[in-house]
Amino acid sequence: MKLSRLGEFGLIERVRRATPRGRGVRLGIGDDAAWVQTRSGSCLLTADLLIEDVHFDLKWTSLYALGYKTLAVNMSDIAAMGGTPAYLMLSLGIPAAFNSEDVDEFYRGIRSLSVKSGVALVGGDTSVAKSLFVSACLVGQAPYRPITRGGARIGDDIYVTGTLGDSALGLTLLKRKSPKLSAQRAAKFLFSRHHFPTARVRVGATLAKEKLARAMIDISDGLLQDLSHICKASRIGAIVAEERLPLSSAYRSLAGADGTRHALAGGEDYELLFCARRRDRSRITKLEEVTDVPITRIGTCVHWRDGMTVLDRTGHRVETRTAGHDHFKPL
Repeated sequence: MKLSRLGEFGLIERVRRATPRGRGVRLGIGDDAAWVQTRSGSCLLTADLLIEDVHFDLKWTSLYALGYKTLAVNMSDIAAMGGTPAYLMLSLGIPAAFNSEDVDEFYRGIRSLSVKSGVALVGGDTSVAKSLFVSACLVGQAPYRPITRGGARIGDDIYVTGTLGDSALGLTLLKRKSPKLSAQRAAKFLFSRHHFPTARVRVGATLAKEKLARAMIDISDGLLQDLSHICKASRIGAIVAEERLPLSSAYRSLAGADGTRHALAGGEDYELLFCARRRDRSRITKLEEVTDVPITRIGTCVHWRDGMTVLDRTGHRVETRTAGHDHFKPL
């Protein structure tokens, strides 16, 4: 079967079915990170690829920002399991045209976040390549039982941290290459959200410690696509209220006719999407105050037969493009 037909997630599922579970594997392929048993406890493992002209374009992304984002997106996977990121293995395929100062700039971006987060770069590999190729593997600690995608139940509330759509709209504006637009304060905010995402590690760890989230994922491929992963793993459906989507003032000022499209299907927000019991609403409100991170209730888990629906303020169904990013699907 052609990969364009199978799709990225179909390919992952195909690999998962063909792969033996292995000794000590408590959770393998199919979530934000793997959870494995060690002699002294357990740990979380995640990996990510960033490829030039596929995931980034050096025409509008600095090497410093790329280094920062490389670590941030992997930290977000660990955060989505309720863990704490600890050790980074990083391998680079470097074009021959690069010089040492270029590589230094990339690692300066890595260091700027590793110093703040406590993540240690402990090894990796380098090679020459036709274009810049970044392969990262992050090891995280699991002090609490990791939160998977499969624990949501009918009647649970659906929440997201932060605001949605900023990164995708920022990327759209970057591609327009408008100097006048790029000078606007709102556009600069959206660019920053795209280049320097925030991994919600503290929120994720607290949700795991307090056993508040029943299912969780980070929003890398778009709200609706990532919510569909929770729905599939938990065997539920979902209703999302469009009017409750948390949108930044910058997004509202520049989205125009796109409306909530980027917030629903844009991707690369790296916010946390989680499901929790209705009875825990007050505790989640308190968590928002303690962490100083906005947490918004956007919907409800329903029976799987009802599918996934977005409703406008009048209760009418919003026509949406459910699919977010998929590497193998044609645009």
